[in-house]
Amino acid sequence: MNVSQSVVADEHEWVRNRAPTVVALIDTVRADLCDQFGTEVGTVTLGQYHAAVDEVFANGDLAVNVAALTRLLRDLDVDGDYPGFVVDELLGRELAGMVAGTQPLRLLGEATFHYADVLTHGDAGDPAGADDLDAALAAGFQTRLPGWEWTESRSPFESE
Repeated sequence: MNVSQSVVADEHEWVRNRAPTVVALIDTVRADLCDQFGTEVGTVTLGQYHAAVDEVFANGDLAVNVAALTRLLRDLDVDGDYPGFVVDELLGRELAGMVAGTQPLRLLGEATFHYADVLTHGDAGDPAGADDLDAALAAGFQTRLPGWEWTESRSPFESE
């Protein structure tokens, strides 16, 4: 695989166009996590998602890596699927972490990926990595985007 500027631009557009599927999954994940943790979190709009995708792809060093992982997951398939389970999980988790941001958001994105992956099932005939790609994008962007109360207030652990 060769990752050029045009490949990065193509993947940027592909991730933007995936908004209806990814935003629906983000909102499902957020609703489930709210129930689990007894909190409230905002839903995500298509505009918020598009802005966050543009922000990720505006950082060239991040964009090339996100584009490469996106392209790999879009095409990844393994005969019998199970042997490839580790590979698509690894790539999906890494993509979710990259999209989520720096620590601790990165770790939360990676953890949320596994939850989102359980909720995501590809269509018959899709490559094995397709559902992991949707789960990774949903987990990473839901973590990156506002709505969680604890991310919108000052940490009690900040230095004065």
